[in-house]
Amino acid sequence: MKVLLVDGFPMVRAALTGLIEQHFGGAQVQGVDTVDAARQSLAQALPRLVLLDLRVPGGFELMEEIHQTHLLLPVVVISGSDDTDDALRALSSGAMGYVPERSDLDTLVQALHLVLAGGTYVPPLKPRVDETAAAAPASPTPDWGALPLTPRQKHVLHLLTQGLSNKLIARELGVSVDTVKDHVAAVLKALGVASRTQAVVVATQRVQRGA
Repeated sequence: MKVLLVDGFPMVRAALTGLIEQHFGGAQVQGVDTVDAARQSLAQALPRLVLLDLRVPGGFELMEEIHQTHLLLPVVVISGSDDTDDALRALSSGAMGYVPERSDLDTLVQALHLVLAGGTYVPPLKPRVDETAAAAPASPTPDWGALPLTPRQKHVLHLLTQGLSNKLIARELGVSVDTVKDHVAAVLKALGVASRTQAVVVATQRVQRGA
């Protein structure tokens, strides 16, 4: 398995390379520190996975290019931020995983396994703070039952927040993948989002803040 690692810090590249080679047998990690070098590597041969630090100049543009040109190539963002807006922007731009640097090594390994299996990894994120309501008492976390979803759609939403792919959700529920797609479409419409990754972020946010 070839992994392309795009990070501007040599010590980080070395640490992540060692971690991946230790936990993923046969993995070959190519570490680069610029977007241009990453593009050259992608032009030569596609990896199985891309790890990207968005602090590399042009990182967001590279991620969007990968999403548009190589739709099935998963990108996992390694970020110094656990802000919800940053995660939502990355996921909306095509990332299949968002791992804050504060995460422990086991979490990173689990996130990579999940993404390689076709899932989406989103960590616990800081809730948005509305300046006009910052001084107001915190409202209790709502019951998922308050959402305008059927019981089956709520179950699908729960499985989405766990990062499961449509295939794994279908296996969990004992239904066809096409049925899962219909349920996912209904969940996206109810939450007012355009993608399953946005739904994961919104759902996580509502659990933390309230619907």
